Amino acid sequence: MQPEGNVSIALVHYPVYNRNREIVTSAVTNLDLHDIARAARTFGLHRYYVVTPSLEQQELVRRIGSHWQDGWGGGYNPKRKAALELMTVVATLDDARDDLAGMYGVRPLTVVTGAAERVNGITFCNLRKRIAAKDRHWLLVFGTGWGLAEEIFEEADLVLEPIRGAADYNHLSVRSAASIIMDRLLGW
Repeated sequence: MQPEGNVSIALVHYPVYNRNREIVTSAVTNLDLHDIARAARTFGLHRYYVVTPSLEQQELVRRIGSHWQDGWGGGYNPKRKAALELMTVVATLDDARDDLAGMYGVRPLTVVTGAAERVNGITFCNLRKRIAAKDRHWLLVFGTGWGLAEEIFEEADLVLEPIRGAADYNHLSVRSAASIIMDRLLGW
């Protein structure tokens, strides 16, 4: 059963940067699939999209999901099964937007996340208020590798302010950043 939340997330593996600021397709990781799905279920999200154009990576995501939903893992760990029910794999971010538009009759508002300060970013507080109005569906977009390609930021409706820690260091894993952001936007 899907939660009836008005927020979904997308974990983008292409187009993202590598450490040399080249556009690449990053590898899907098992930890990201599980941990982000568990956080998404905890905070009542509607759907968790894993975005990769790689057919082999798409099959890997489906195989992992199937193991924990339909296979031995589903009976062994029902909580993991419930979390991974939110996960679906798509080739592009537009595929995720189109899927949500098909369900809701309108494309979601896309909010891109990243570690760098950007002009005209929305604060956590302001986005939390807008989400709470429940008048639209929202798609939070997270990047892998060394961050989302610039074109993703240019297409976004909004850019969320970065997470700021107590030090100059800002290189969180995507699963840590996703959990922090979900808590700030949707937690008690």
